[in-house]
Amino acid sequence: MARNELRPVIKLRSTAGTGFTYVTRKNRRNDPDRLQLRKYDPLVRRHVTFREER
Repeated sequence: MARNELRPVIKLRSTAGTGFTYVTRKNRRNDPDRLQLRKYDPLVRRHVTFREER
C-alpha cells in the first residue's frame, strides 16, 4: 500500500538545543505551514516548543 503524500511523515525538533526529535504525520491541506507544538523534552525535563524540520 502506497504512502499518501497528503499526510507526510515529519520530524519535530526541540528548540531547547538538545537535538531531541519526535516523529509524526501532518495533513498538508489543513496545515500548509510549518508545525509548532509544545511537547516534553526529556533531556531538559520540561515542555518546550518543537518545530517542524524539513
